[in-house]
Amino acid sequence: MIKLTQINGEEITVNADLIETVEKAHDTIIMLTTSRRIRVREGIEEIVEKVVAYKRRISAPDFSSDRPRLEGQ
Repeated sequence: MIKLTQINGEEITVNADLIETVEKAHDTIIMLTTSRRIRVREGIEEIVEKVVAYKRRISAPDFSSDRPRLEGQ
């Protein structure tokens, strides 16, 4: 999920896996695989960066469970 800002200033969280296209007209328009269109303030490059960061975050291995636990934890 990525956080974006709608044209009216409200924050919206979008499922990055549902983004089909992003186009720049007067505003930036995101077309989802559900055929829903969302107009946002962020530009194409910023959206791409957010999606890439999200994909990296969810695909990174979680080594936190491999750490030895300290006594009392």
